Amino acid sequence: MLNVNVEVGLVIKKIVNTKIKIMKQVIFYLKLYYPVVLSFISFLYSVGLWFSGYQLEGIFVGIWVPSILAFAICIRQRRNDYYRALAASKKFKRKR
Repeated sequence: MLNVNVEVGLVIKKIVNTKIKIMKQVIFYLKLYYPVVLSFISFLYSVGLWFSGYQLEGIFVGIWVPSILAFAICIRQRRNDYYRALAASKKFKRKR
């Protein structure tokens, strides 16, 4: 009886660890590609507005797609510049 409970516990632990690993991968994916996901949702909303008869609103929301992507590129570029400068300053301090 005790061995069965231990085996069941181990199986449950393995399943939970697998689910946690999958959730971490999903979160990592969303953190990396959130601008693309937001742009795609905006695009689908724009198409939905257009075909439901709200053409002007659909065009307005459709303009959000390149704006979201451009803003994300700008943020990512500034973040990369910051980390490069931070790494260079640490490397410079080590040489002294």
